[in-house]
Amino acid sequence: QVQLVESGGGLVQAGGSLRLSCAASGRTFSSYGMGWFRQAPGKEREFVAGANWSGGSTYYADFVKGRFTISRDNAKNTLYLQMNSLKPEDTAVYSCARKYGSSFYRTVDYDYWGQGTQVTVSS
Repeated sequence: QVQLVESGGGLVQAGGSLRLSCAASGRTFSSYGMGWFRQAPGKEREFVAGANWSGGSTYYADFVKGRFTISRDNAKNTLYLQMNSLKPEDTAVYSCARKYGSSFYRTVDYDYWGQGTQVTVSS
């Protein structure tokens, strides 16, 4: 069974940076697109960033373009999210997920999810 474990969250001041990691089990990691989502209290889960199987094609929500970078190291079965210029509005639980459906942007197109890691941005 596929397992995804996020790490790297924490408390950071506005304008700071964090790098999230998602360690994936299974030898088929490189065959799937992957994505990052986030969910703030009282809000629905929303798409943050996605990467195709090789990492050569990436996709971003408008609110993180120019600030966040998604990447992956298939040899290490690890997905990353580099977050720069963080804002208080970025405060949320960030989860990684494996894509199996047609869209990078929709939660229903992902089949395996990590437990999430908390990111808190203070002002």
